[in-house]
Amino acid sequence: MARFELKLPKMGESVAEATITSWLKEVGDAIEADEAVLEIATDKVDSEVPSEVNGILVEKRFDVDDVVQVGQIIAVIETEGEDAASTEAPKAETVAEEETAPAVAEVSQTVVAAKETTAPISSNGDRFYSPLVKNMAKAEGIAQAELDAIPGTGKEGRVTKADMQDYLKSRGSQPAKAAGLGTPVAAVKTETVTKTETKKEAAPVIASGGDEIIEMTRMGKLIAHHMVESVQTSAHVQSFIEVDVTNIWNWRKKMKGEFMKREGENLTFTPIFMEAVAKALRDFPMMNISLQGDTIVKKKNINLGMAAALPNGNLIVPVIKNADQLNLVGMTKQVNDLAGRARDNKLKPDDIQGGTYTVTNVGTFGSIMGTPIINQPQVGILALGAIRKVPAVIETPDGDFIGIRYKMFLSHSYDHRVVNGALGGQFVKGVKDYLEAWDTNREI
Repeated sequence: MARFELKLPKMGESVAEATITSWLKEVGDAIEADEAVLEIATDKVDSEVPSEVNGILVEKRFDVDDVVQVGQIIAVIETEGEDAASTEAPKAETVAEEETAPAVAEVSQTVVAAKETTAPISSNGDRFYSPLVKNMAKAEGIAQAELDAIPGTGKEGRVTKADMQDYLKSRGSQPAKAAGLGTPVAAVKTETVTKTETKKEAAPVIASGGDEIIEMTRMGKLIAHHMVESVQTSAHVQSFIEVDVTNIWNWRKKMKGEFMKREGENLTFTPIFMEAVAKALRDFPMMNISLQGDTIVKKKNINLGMAAALPNGNLIVPVIKNADQLNLVGMTKQVNDLAGRARDNKLKPDDIQGGTYTVTNVGTFGSIMGTPIINQPQVGILALGAIRKVPAVIETPDGDFIGIRYKMFLSHSYDHRVVNGALGGQFVKGVKDYLEAWDTNREI
C-alpha cells in the first residue's frame, strides 16, 4: 500500500494560509479522486480541498479551526500500489519536544511548575490562536502573557506553528525568562492567574423566554472584528457632495438595450461610477495609499474593491485589479462577473485580495447617503447614495429655471491620520466632476 500526502494547495499569489472550517471525510472513509475532503476558509472566501487520488483517509493532521500554511500536509490517504517514500511532517508536539530537549534542568523544572499553574490560553480581540498553538503553549507551560508577547508572522500577526518552534528554541537559551518580557516564567504565570481572577467581565445579556438566540456565523465574526479594528485604527472623517447624474441616467437608458444585445451584459450604473473613481484616484494618488506604522505606502496599481451582498445578508468586497486600465465594456464585464460569483459563493481567494480603495453602493438599499467604515489597510471608502428625481435650479444663459433632475449623494470616509480635509474633499469633488461631465454622445 502507498501513502499519498494531501497538502494545502496554492490558492492565489497573495494567499499564504487558510483556516480549516470542516472535515467532509473521516479517518477510514473511502475517497475518490477529485472528491472534496475538507472545507477551508481564507478571509471571507470558503473553498473545498479535493483529493488527487483514490484511497482511504488514514490520518488527519489538523483539526477544525486550525490555521494551515500553503504546502503543509493536512491529511494522509492510503492508496493501492507499492510503498512510497513518506515525507510526513513531524507532529508539532514531537518537534517541540525534540528541539527543547537540550534545555537545562532549570528550564525543565520551571516549565513543569508552569504547567500546573498556567491559566487556559484564549484568543482575544487582538490575536487569534489556533488549537494547535494553544496545545503547544499548554504542553510547554506557556501562559497567556508570555504567548501574547511572541511575535507572529502569520496573517494579521497570527502566531504560527513555526513561530512557536522558533520561540521554543530561543526560550531554551533564556532559562527563566519569557521572551521580551524580562520576567521569570513562574512570575509571569502567577501574575497572569491573578489578572485573570480579578478581570471584570462584561455584563451578560439576559434573554427572556420569547427571545431567539442566534449564533454568529464565522463570516459574521470576521466582519465584526474587522469593523471594530478599523474604527480603533483609523481616525474616520467624512465629506459629502451632491452630484447631478441626469446625463448619465438618460445615456444609460438609451444605451442599455443595445449594450445587452451586443455584449450580452447588463449595463448598470456601478461600472460607470467605478470608472469615475478610478480616474479620480489617478488624479489624486495620495488617496491610493496604505499606512504602515509611520510609513506611507503609495500603491502603484489602482485596485478597486466593490462591496457586494451575499445570499446570507453579509457583504464581501471583491477587487477589480488595475481598474484605471479598463474601458467601460471591460469594467462592466468585471463588475458583473464579480457580483455574480459573489451571489453564487464562487469567488476565489485572490478575488478579494489586493484592494487599494473601496466603493460601496448604499443606494441599492434605498439609502440616500451613509458613513461607511474604511476597509483596512486602505485609507478611503466611497458610498454611493440612491439616485432620486428632485426639483433643482438649472442655470442657463437665459437665466435660472426650476426643473426635474436626477441627483445622488456621494459620501467619502477617509483616514484623517494621513488624509486631510482638503485632499478628502478634492477627491470626491473630482469624482463628481467626472460624472457631471458625462458625454451624452459617448459610444461604447
